[in-house]
Amino acid sequence: MAGQDQTFTISRGRDAIFEGGGLRSFFAYRDLGFAEATGGRYHAQVIRASAPCADGTGPHRHALDFQMVYLLKGWARFDYEGQGEVTLNPGDCVLQPPGIRHELTACSDDMELLEVTSPAGFGTEPA
Repeated sequence: MAGQDQTFTISRGRDAIFEGGGLRSFFAYRDLGFAEATGGRYHAQVIRASAPCADGTGPHRHALDFQMVYLLKGWARFDYEGQGEVTLNPGDCVLQPPGIRHELTACSDDMELLEVTSPAGFGTEPA
């Protein structure tokens, strides 16, 4: 049966804890527990602006197999290799292909997004 190597997990909104210490100092992160439940094959987190991000992240690439971003609240502006500048609003979803050069150039103070990646741990390098 598919999924036997995964464990059931639930992350309740009422118990949500957002913490710093992630990839970007101006974000707070809420880990949804997927990495542990899938043996590191997937990661899911909600990322929330905790400080203005007007200076952006700098162009970079991630070494991973899958990355999806879904905007929950506010707005975020990205620059994607081969696509140019893209502004995401609530309900917008992007599949970022493996290795694509991208940069978050700005976001609203209330920005919140869902990010799902595979694998859970991956490298990031300047591009």
